[in-house]
Amino acid sequence: METLYARPETLFDVPTHYCPGCGHGIVHRLIAEIIDEWGIRGKTIGLAPVGCAVLAYNYLDIDMSEAAHGRPPAVATGIKRVHPDKLVFTYQGDGDLAAIGTAEIIHTANRGENITTIFVNNAVYGMTNGQMAPTTLLNQKTLTTPEGRNVRNDGYPLRVCELLAVLDGTSYLARVSVSSPKNIMETKKAIEKGFRTQIENRGFSLVEILSPCPVYWRMDPIEAMKFIEESMTSTFPLGIIKDWDHD
Repeated sequence: METLYARPETLFDVPTHYCPGCGHGIVHRLIAEIIDEWGIRGKTIGLAPVGCAVLAYNYLDIDMSEAAHGRPPAVATGIKRVHPDKLVFTYQGDGDLAAIGTAEIIHTANRGENITTIFVNNAVYGMTNGQMAPTTLLNQKTLTTPEGRNVRNDGYPLRVCELLAVLDGTSYLARVSVSSPKNIMETKKAIEKGFRTQIENRGFSLVEILSPCPVYWRMDPIEAMKFIEESMTSTFPLGIIKDWDHD
């Protein structure tokens, strides 16, 4: 009998702590698949932050390090400079990267550090019960915006890829999603390109992944996927924002 589905060897066979319908598990699997297919488990180092992905090391069978809230790019910079032969990536949420870690990601990208960032954007603080994040959409209701985010009080959602695109140090920036099988395939391609950018010493790469948070969006998983496609992509359009292949 032909095997159609199997757990990647790099993905530990353990129960998940993520909420039902969360997209982190999908992204973990894609990373594990790439590592297995490329045979680079012993050459890969991941950085986990404070946030929903704080326990990423429980799922990925690679060398991993924790970093203080918002600081994975700085720690990754140090590790990559000491071990330039390793594939070093940060795995960060929008609260970690786009709020407390804004300065870290901007300066790391501006220096053109040869690392890859996997940026999971679910437009809310998932770890701390659903407060507004820098990426929360206008009119989106959260624990701290019960009437919906408004420009006067809260400003606009932060578009990280577009912000980083103007920096000379960035080489590859893409925004993808896990809202459908087709989009998941595109997400895997984008992560592969981000890793290849680093392996070929092209400089800084970041892949932003629109991901569902059904529990704190107060939706069921199917509604959450529709929300990504019908609402999030209007604010955060999918596509390649910057690519050294086409400069």
